[in-house]
Amino acid sequence: MEELEKLRKENEELKKEIERLKLINTTRKNSMSEKAMHGNLMSRAPFGYQISEGKLIPAEYSREVEEIFEEFLNNKISLRTLAKKHKLSVNGLKKILKNFTYLGKIKFNNQIHEGTHQPIISSTLFNHVQNKLERLGIK
Repeated sequence: MEELEKLRKENEELKKEIERLKLINTTRKNSMSEKAMHGNLMSRAPFGYQISEGKLIPAEYSREVEEIFEEFLNNKISLRTLAKKHKLSVNGLKKILKNFTYLGKIKFNNQIHEGTHQPIISSTLFNHVQNKLERLGIK
């Protein structure tokens, strides 16, 4: 009987700890959503950008991002070949081709917000690449 009471008490303590962690997670997510709504980046700088004084700015090699988009759109080239040419993994290349940051936007929690940073590519180029990815069934 004493063992059962001990287990019940532990169970109650664990439930309280889980609720506390859920609250922390919700608070953190709300804070990040607020940050995204104001156009601020959530994580590290994506390929083609760098962080300077807390701001996202195009890096000196940012033109390579536009080249990647244009090569993919205008050529019959496999993702593997294009990735190899730019010394990227195929998954890394896909992340670049789908990244809203290059449009000057921030995507967080399935919502897209206007960013405070300079875009590297045009929305036309980005949208054409998204259409090609969809046509090819690339996810």
